[in-house]
Amino acid sequence: MQKMMGLVRRCVDDYHMIDDGDRIAVGVSGGKDSLALLVLLAGLRKYYNKSFALEAITIDMGLGMDYSGIEQLCREWEVPYTIVKTEIAPIIFDHRKEKNPCSMCSKMRRGALNQAILEKGFNKLALGHHYDDAVETFLMSLLFEGRISCFQPVTDLDRTGIIQIRPMLYIHEKTVDNFTSRMKLPVLTNRCPVDKTTKREEVKQLIFDLSKTYPDLKERIFGAMQRYPLPAWEPQGRYKRPKKQ
Repeated sequence: MQKMMGLVRRCVDDYHMIDDGDRIAVGVSGGKDSLALLVLLAGLRKYYNKSFALEAITIDMGLGMDYSGIEQLCREWEVPYTIVKTEIAPIIFDHRKEKNPCSMCSKMRRGALNQAILEKGFNKLALGHHYDDAVETFLMSLLFEGRISCFQPVTDLDRTGIIQIRPMLYIHEKTVDNFTSRMKLPVLTNRCPVDKTTKREEVKQLIFDLSKTYPDLKERIFGAMQRYPLPAWEPQGRYKRPKKQ
């Protein structure tokens, strides 16, 4: 726990993610990444040198998922929890019968989440993207769009005034997996009909295969994103490249 919070704090400091008085919403899907982020920020809140409020928000997609375990987790960590019920999944899969649903689903979830955050008066949204997500997104942009691009550690959404932060960018996916297992976090099974069949899964497998020949592939890509920085990727704090975990 201390090691993980240390990595989160270093990332937060390097990219100036948290200020005094921030009201931060954590987008909690029920997956391992968002639950790990929730617990780590709840732990960080107790000793960080800047005071901030924290609340978990789940967008219920209408897939019949049980969030009672997450409700209990939030009580244990003294984090308020809100579930926003929607019919996003039935609209996409039953009514529209979308052949490529991921883009529309993402936009609808993001819209519902932003609306809930604005209604509650939060100024920041914390998302559970980790080290591997950044590398995969970079390669997806290169391979499928012909662009050198990636999401940013801190993103200012001008239209809403919300600032997105990604405090787990220094943590590897395997470390997140181990953490959620050891902490016995209530990870939910993804009921999305297209889970594990996306372009991201293709790139994840490609990286896995290439890493057999080039073991430092992910570290080199992540380092390149910072040394020759993409927009907003150059760390402002005392940065040391995250080691293998």
